[in-house]
Amino acid sequence: MSAVICGSLAYDTIMVFPDQFKNHILPDKVHILNVSFLVPQMRREFGGCAGNIAYNLKLLGGDPLPLATVGQDFGPYREHLLRCGIRLEGVRVFEDQFTPQCFITTDLDNNQLTAFHPGAMASSHHNHVADLDDVEFGIVAPDGREAMLQHCRDFAARGVPFIFDPGQAIPLFSGDEFRSMIGLATYVIVNDYESQLLQQRTGWSAAEIASRTRAYIVTLGPRGSLIHTEGGVLQIPAARERHVVDPTGCGDAYRAGLIFGLMKGYDWPTIGRMASLMGALKVEHHGTQNQRFTYDEFAAAFQEQFGYALG
Repeated sequence: MSAVICGSLAYDTIMVFPDQFKNHILPDKVHILNVSFLVPQMRREFGGCAGNIAYNLKLLGGDPLPLATVGQDFGPYREHLLRCGIRLEGVRVFEDQFTPQCFITTDLDNNQLTAFHPGAMASSHHNHVADLDDVEFGIVAPDGREAMLQHCRDFAARGVPFIFDPGQAIPLFSGDEFRSMIGLATYVIVNDYESQLLQQRTGWSAAEIASRTRAYIVTLGPRGSLIHTEGGVLQIPAARERHVVDPTGCGDAYRAGLIFGLMKGYDWPTIGRMASLMGALKVEHHGTQNQRFTYDEFAAAFQEQFGYALG
């Protein structure tokens, strides 16, 4: 069964400044800031919410179908996704624009300077769920504002169950818009900080959001996650990682595990643990799409960590 992954496909350019920013910024001159940092270390990664979720779902044996807009420079990313066996009929190219990209410079204190160019993501509302034939499940991850509103309406109109994942797009919407999208969604997922923002914006408690959906999932980083349902709140333990290399993309890996578990019909305790393990396997590698494993290896790791086998 196909899962439509609505969100961004982006390039992440990550640079390391081998010093501390504070040594090169004069606090009393920030109003005329003009600095340049030499960054001898740089890597370019494939990223974006849709790309990250699709990549992780494919590792599990799922059939992700990204719905995203990209630009004239998409070629290397296209080849990467095709090598992974990910279908691209939902990806629309705008030749007069660039693919979304993020430029991140990190210093030795792990402070970060980030610039994000949305590029073709600004045209994502021209891509429609309604144009796809093979839709069994969906997720509306961070994307262009109008596109997210549209995708929620389209999934609901077709009767397709979907996850609403506002993430870093939370500042784009009003309380009324959030209440509408939550009302259309089958599931809602946020992290603990985003949960506070969402509840503040809607005026609804976690229990009230859960009552309007089948589940409200809140990730808590190393403390695991909470799954709020009408039947109560499940505490999902965090899976153990062997070592932490890079937490970037952990949440997207979690979401892939969530989608796979839901589509396979597992119970909530198992779905939550599958999602947690996907996040743990991700943080052991640099970048968001560099981990490699088979489903059998994942299932073996699941049994080792949680003491029972996936059916």
